[in-house]
Amino acid sequence: MNSLESNAKLHFPSIIGVANAQLKQIVALIDNYYSEWTTVKKDKETGLPKTYLDGTIKKRYIRPSLSQLKIIQIRIKTRVLEKIELPDNIHGGRKKRSNITNAKKHQGKKYILTTDLQEFYPSIKPSLIYQTFIDLGFNSQFAFYVMRLVTWKGELPQGTPTSAHIANIVFLKIDYLLIEFCRENNITYTRYVDDLTFSSQADFQHLIPNILQTIEDSDFVLSRRKTFYNNKQTVTGIRIFNNKIDAPERIILETETEKDLPDYFPKYYTRYRDQILKTNQKKK
Repeated sequence: MNSLESNAKLHFPSIIGVANAQLKQIVALIDNYYSEWTTVKKDKETGLPKTYLDGTIKKRYIRPSLSQLKIIQIRIKTRVLEKIELPDNIHGGRKKRSNITNAKKHQGKKYILTTDLQEFYPSIKPSLIYQTFIDLGFNSQFAFYVMRLVTWKGELPQGTPTSAHIANIVFLKIDYLLIEFCRENNITYTRYVDDLTFSSQADFQHLIPNILQTIEDSDFVLSRRKTFYNNKQTVTGIRIFNNKIDAPERIILETETEKDLPDYFPKYYTRYRDQILKTNQKKK
C-alpha cells in the first residue's frame, strides 16, 4: 500500500466495493449522512471546562456519519488507511495505544516539553487531505473520493470511523521531520492526537524554537499559551515520575469515592487508574 506505483493504480470504487454511480450520489447528498451535536471541552488534568480568554466555554462539535456513508468510511479505514504505515511515535487513534502508552515513553525524563495544536480536526481541510493522498502516490480519483467522503462542512469531523486515521496521515510529514530532528538530538518525541510531547535527560531549551518552528511552518497552529517546559507536569493527562506514572489527583480522589460503591456498580475511575498503574509493574 505504501508503494507509489501500486497506489496510483488503485481504483477506489473497486477497493471500497461500491459502484461509482452510488459514490457520486452519496457525495452529492453528503449532508444527509451526518448528525451533529456539541459537547463541552474539558481540561485533561482538572476535568473543568476549557474557556477562551473572554471566559466563553469552549465547545466541540461531534459529527458522526450515518448509514451507508458510515459503512463506506469503515471500509476506507480498514482497506486503505490502516494499511498506511505509521511511526511508533504516534499513539492516538491506534490499536493498543492510548494516552497512557504515550505518557509512559516520557517516564524518568528530566526535561519535558508539551504543546498542542489548536483546532486540530477543524484545521484539516479537504484540500490538505487531497494533496496528502496525491503526495502518497494515490491517483486523483482516489484522492478525490477520500477527500469528499471523510470531510463535512469543509473540515475533518469528529465522531467518524476515519477521522483519527486521516489526521495521523495528514500530519505524517511533520511527524517525520520532528522524529529526525529529535533522533539527532537525543530527544524522545510522541504525539497523541493533537498533543505533542518531547523529553530528554539533557536540557534542550535551546532547541525548542527549532521544534516549534517546524510545526508552525506547516498548515497547523500551535497553542503557545499551552506550551510548557519543565520537569513537573502531566503528559496527556498522566503524571510523570522517575520510576512510575500515575493518574492526576482528581482521578485518585474519584477512585476513593468509588470504594464506597457496591461491587455491581461500574467503577470507571478505578479501572482507568488500574490501567495506568499496571504499566509500572516489572515484567518477569
